[in-house]
Amino acid sequence: MPDNSAADKPATDRPATDRPQVLRETDDDARRLARTLVRGARFMALAVLDPETGFPSVSRTLTGTDVDGTPVILVSGLSGHTKGLVADPRCSLLAGEPGKGDPLAHPRITLQGLAESVARETPDHTRIRSRFLDRHPKAALYADFPDFRFFRITPQTASLNGGFGRAYILPGSDLVIPRPGITSDWLELQKSLGSMTEAAEKFAANLGAASSHNWRFAGVDRAGINLISGDLQLRHEFDELADSPKIVFEYIFATTKVQWSVT
Repeated sequence: MPDNSAADKPATDRPATDRPQVLRETDDDARRLARTLVRGARFMALAVLDPETGFPSVSRTLTGTDVDGTPVILVSGLSGHTKGLVADPRCSLLAGEPGKGDPLAHPRITLQGLAESVARETPDHTRIRSRFLDRHPKAALYADFPDFRFFRITPQTASLNGGFGRAYILPGSDLVIPRPGITSDWLELQKSLGSMTEAAEKFAANLGAASSHNWRFAGVDRAGINLISGDLQLRHEFDELADSPKIVFEYIFATTKVQWSVT
């Protein structure tokens, strides 16, 4: 009689080498996709732990990023998710929107992070507020209400699904920009880009976006540039981290051939 004992064993008892590999080895393309999904999102799903029931509670929130790529949210103290973050800083963000066809065929990323409230009347708050309102101008209507506050969501780990058969696990450090530009020249670059509408239009067109949509630059950091057109947003990641604002200006000029003076 043939020995079928191995075949009769549950799949979980078989050697690990016999199991399909669900996760791929994280490479530079996966890291770039992960960063683009997080830094290019206008909004995300936010999951917190309900302090009264202990159950996960999910909502939708506007999102931006700080200069180091850390996700930023603006929330009311009256909301349930704010109470959850105050009671327990552990939370998750889901970025990535479906397009045509099967929703599961489109990239998305789940980021697990720790939330930290940003104190008012601090340089961090001033910087974060400026960047967030550049991305979400209508939020200026309520951003300064006493019960509203910004939270930074520091990434701890992330699960990236780039589509069927493309799953990766990333450490939080893969989503954070090292040595972020927080000096006055970087902050001035942020302001200067706001008036460069012609360059923004050509830059967006170079990325394949529809022309004549009033594209504008809406945020810059050492890793890339955000562009906004109404409810549309694009994130362009540089091939390498920019060491100075001058390099960013030169990169935009090389892409658009639009000349301007730097003040």
